[in-house]
Formats: sequence, C-alpha cells, structure tokens
Amino acid sequence: MADPSSYRPKPGEIPDTPGVYRFRDEHRRVIYVGKAKSLRQRLANYFQDLAGMHPRTRTMVTTAASVEWTVVSTEVEALQLEYSWIKEYDPRFNVKYRDDKSYPYLAVTMNEEYPRVQVMRGHKKKGVRYFGPYGHAWAIRDTVDLLLRVFPVRTCSAGVFKNAARTGRPCLLGYIGKCSAPCVDRVSAEEHRELADEFCDFMAGRTNTYIRPLEKQMAEAAEEMEYERAARLRDDIEALKKAMEKNAVVLADATDADLIAVAEDELEAAVQIFHVRGGRVRGQRGWVTDKVEEITTGALVEHALQQLYGEETGDAVPKEVLVPALPDPVEPVQEWLTGRRGSIVSLRVPQRGDKKALMETVQRNAQQALVLHKTKRASDLTTRSRALEEIADALDLDSAPLRVECYDISHLQGDDVVASMVVFEDGLARKSEYRRFQIKGFAGQDDVRSMHEVITRRFRRYLAEKERTGEWTDGENAETPEIDSNGEIVGTGLTEDDGRPRKFAYPPQLVVVDGGAPQVAAARRALDELGIDDIAVCGLAKRLEEVWLPGDDDPVVLPRTSEGLYLLQRVRDEAHRFAITYQRSKRAKRFRSSPLDDVPGLGDTRKQSLLKHFGSLKKLRSATIDQICEVPGIGRKTAETIAAALAQAAPAAPAVNTATGEIIEEEPGTEPGTEPGTMGSSGEPVTMGAPDERRGQET
Repeated sequence: MADPSSYRPKPGEIPDTPGVYRFRDEHRRVIYVGKAKSLRQRLANYFQDLAGMHPRTRTMVTTAASVEWTVVSTEVEALQLEYSWIKEYDPRFNVKYRDDKSYPYLAVTMNEEYPRVQVMRGHKKKGVRYFGPYGHAWAIRDTVDLLLRVFPVRTCSAGVFKNAARTGRPCLLGYIGKCSAPCVDRVSAEEHRELADEFCDFMAGRTNTYIRPLEKQMAEAAEEMEYERAARLRDDIEALKKAMEKNAVVLADATDADLIAVAEDELEAAVQIFHVRGGRVRGQRGWVTDKVEEITTGALVEHALQQLYGEETGDAVPKEVLVPALPDPVEPVQEWLTGRRGSIVSLRVPQRGDKKALMETVQRNAQQALVLHKTKRASDLTTRSRALEEIADALDLDSAPLRVECYDISHLQGDDVVASMVVFEDGLARKSEYRRFQIKGFAGQDDVRSMHEVITRRFRRYLAEKERTGEWTDGENAETPEIDSNGEIVGTGLTEDDGRPRKFAYPPQLVVVDGGAPQVAAARRALDELGIDDIAVCGLAKRLEEVWLPGDDDPVVLPRTSEGLYLLQRVRDEAHRFAITYQRSKRAKRFRSSPLDDVPGLGDTRKQSLLKHFGSLKKLRSATIDQICEVPGIGRKTAETIAAALAQAAPAAPAVNTATGEIIEEEPGTEPGTEPGTMGSSGEPVTMGAPDERRGQET
C-alpha cells in the first residue's frame, strides 16, 4: 500500500488548465482516469488527509504509485479524451456501467438486397435500422410475429434463403403467409423492400397510416359480403393493435427522448434509462456501478451519457435527454451531445407535466434495481469471501488468494497437445486474462512434462516483464520476449508501457493445476527452477476431488459442502473447458487441411480458383500440368509444384454417411474428408480421420 505523499507532484508542477489525469499502480497499469476544468485544483483533492477521504477514494490513492496528466484546450476535448481512455484502459476504479451493449434490438437490414428482420446485439452496423433496445429478446420475437401477418418481411438467415432459392421451395413461414417468399420470386426485390420500409414506418410510430386504410378495406369487404377477406383484415388490424399495445403512449406530443434516472447510496449507484420514440416507450435498460469517490448525481449522469452516446451518431442520439440533475458545467456535455447527433440536443431536468411524471416512474425503477442488486451482491460477496478464506485456511496461506490461475493439459492420443490458463480474481472469472499454449518442447503424450513446460514459459515471461520494468533483475533467468503466431509472448516485444494490461505481467497468489501429486510436483519444480518461492501451488484431482500440495504424501480433503472446494472446482472446470475448446479447434483445423496448403506461394484465392475450375480435389489430382495451367493466375512452374504436391500426398479417407454406412463421393468444391450434408451432434460436418483418432479420448 503506497503513501500518496510519495508520488505527490511538487508545488507548481500541475498546470491550472483543463486536462485529463491518470493514476497508475506499481505495475504501471492505469487504475483511474479523470478530467478537470483545473488540473491543479482537482488533483489537490487527492493528496489530503486519508482519514477524511471517501473509502473508495482512499483505496484508489493508496493503490496508485504515480499520477500523470495531459493538458487540453477545452472542456469538450477533456470529455472526449476521458471517454477514450476509459474505453482503452478499462481502469478498475472508474465509474463504469457494466452494460456493454448486451441489450437486444429489433433490426432491419436495409443494407441487403432482401432486407431481413432479426434480433441484433452489439455494435450497430451502417445501413441497418434499429428499434429498441428491448429488455428481452422474446419481446422482440412476439412483436415481429404479430407484424408479419401484415408485413411479411423475410426473417430467415442467408443460408436458409440460399437453400430455398436453390430448391425452389420456401420455408414454413412462406407457406403459412408470414413471409412474402422473395427467395422463390413470389415478390420482386423492389416489392419486398417496400414491405420492409412499411414495417420500419410502423415501428417508428406511424401507425395510423396503416390501420385506418385496413379498417376502410374491412368495411368495404363486409359491404360486398366478402366475409372471409373482411375476417382476414380484421385479424390483421387486431395484430397491429396488439403490437401497438406493447408500447403504450406515454407522451402525447410524439416526443423522441431518453429519460435517465439515478438511485444511489455512499458506495453504489443504479441508473435506469427509458427510450421514448414517437411518444412510446420503445426500450428500457439499467446499470449498476461502484462509486470510487464522493461524486455528485450530475457527475453520475455525465458518465451515463458517455456510456450511452460515446459511440453513437445521428438519430441514435435523441433530440431531447431528460435527467434528474445536470452535469456541472453543463455546456461542454451539451456541446458534445450536439456534435454526436449533428444537430441541437436539449439536455434538461423535467419540471412539470407528463415528462416529470414519467421521470418519477423511471426513478422508481432505478430504486428497485439498486435494492435488488444490493440483495444479490451481499449474498454473492459473502459467499466468495468465505470461499477464498476457506482455501487460505486449507492451504495454510498467509492471506486469501485474490488472484488464482489454473492450468490444464488437453490432447487427443498425444496429438495436438495444448494447455490453458484461466484467471479468477476475487472469485470471479477474468476472461480477458485467459491464455492458451501449444506444447512445443517435445512430441507425444506426457501431462507431467507438459505442465512443467507451461508453468516455466508462463513465469519466465513474468520474470522478463519484471526485469523490463525494473522491478527485478536477474540476467540468468530473464528472457527477451517476443510474440509468436498464436499471440503468445515468447520473447521481446511486450506491449508498450502505456498502462494497458500486458500478457503474463501480473503474478497470482495461487496456482492450481488440474491433476494430482505428479502434476503438482512438476509445477512446483518449474517455479523453483525460476527462483520463485512466493506463489502457492496446489492440484485438484478429478477422481475424489482431492486437493494435493507439493511434497505431501496425503491430500487435503475439503468437505463436500465447502465453498472453497466449490470455487476450486469451478476454476478447474473452466480451465478444462478452455483447453478442450482450443484442442478441438486445432484438431478441426488439421482435419480440414489440404495438400494445396503445402504449395509455397499458393494463397486462398488461387486455391478456390483451382477447386472451382476442377470441381473437386480428386479431379485436380488427376489433371495434367497443361490443364492446371488453364486456371487463371496459375503459371507452368506453379502448376508443376501443385502436381508434385498432390502426387506426394496420400488421398484422404473417404467421407461416410453415418446413418447408412454409404461412402459419399466428393461434391464440387468440397474439402477432402468432409461429408456434405452430414452433421455431427455439435452441428459441424462429420469428418473421418484415421481409426485411432476416431477412438481417441479427449484429455
């Protein structure tokens, strides 16, 4: 724990201008980013008496080891730079609303020839119209199912669409009238796009444009005694009205606005957002965050606005944003929002009428979200703390292991030997820190040697990083790291010293290996050879869930009801899952390999041209050099190399229909060894390898 006075800037060093500042810890990681109208006045608040500080602020300044700042011209620039750095460095002490765009939207892909209606998450794409966000994906599907009666727009994937076009038969929705079936030319591309435009207009709130004409048509059909057509129109009208009821009118003037409410206490804050479009609530979302310091409601609103609109432009930023309190000062934030939208954005606190009443509803939602979060988190924190304490007691550790790393080895009969490293911090998985390895030191199956190699490689790089940053020097153990083709650091070229997380840079308090005494001994031996004696090691054996320690003849047996054992099992199982996933991907890649891969200078484009020209690898193998030269882009020398490579390669094992046992001939463009149209239980094509490989067990 650092003393803030040890890195406090000297008087007069800090400029009295707008800027953005960063606190870094002893490993040079950025742990907090802030902005200020006056850097001198703002930073002075962090170097006061610790006893008078907010608990989270006190933790932050004692965790930090240095502070630095960047001067900017205006407060708007400071706001933009602060947001960019928070996104880049992900500092642990910043106010971050952990939503990460996980809410589903109803999307219409107007950028395609035949627009498709679907559920979308994540970053927004150009040319796609979005409606929402919705709280649940099923709410979108219910709405779409109702609207397809009137607007039968395509909803199928590209694969289903192409297959229907190839066979000339539409999918089930085409037969029951919920798709206009453009795949089989029932409607033209222009007519289908008109349907998609009408769907978007209805979702945008222009509902009377479609309901009133339908009501008029229904009345005319009834007068002409066309009762079946009148009944269908009646059902269409009911479907549209039911879809409208899902989004009741809350603002009579067809307002487009976002309403943001905040509920907070000393340590946490909950934010709720209602998205109102055309006077109707189109979506709702909510976040909860920790408060690192004494922060005003206006500052919380400012951070929420950054999270909401930091990557949005145009109409995604509404004309009006209603908040419970304005940021101080409000002008830079309003100018920033206006720049994101491209036109004036009104940022204000509602004072009366329907908007204030709706804001009170949003506020109640925020209060309920905070209460629910605290109920869940209290239980979760208690459970995780108890689990870490039980592990520390069972393994006789000095303190609870806040960072745990677990390693597992996976292979198939000694082939494609790989290893995984997963990381848990404070009892929670930290997937950004996961790493994977290929075993390179030897060939064959030897879990003990593999574990020794992986632990050695991981902590050798840790020592190299310590030497590079000046935390530790030892010329014998240090290696110059470099990045290999798998993204691992294997020598020089570590990430620049810019505060972003670096691979293998931070040590765990506990290393867990998947296995018993031999694997534990190998891991301990690897650490001893590197001179590391301050990291605990244990192993968890699958058979009886026993915990093994280095040098002990008998395992430590934790009670079956122990939270500590449950946490170790979760860590071990996650390492096993991660290793198996990597090993399967390598095996699948090997099965999909082709003799053409060994031809130097032959890229994917020319490989595809060859297969397209000849129809299959079998026909290419029987072709003459002159015939190969007929393929565009293939010269005689390359053709001779291709013929030689195919002549040396043994033909792949034939594809077999697993249901009938029939040998399937290759279809044009099919990779060797893959059976077209036959799927395994995972949904992937069934591939036939050597008999020993098919019988092998994943380890």
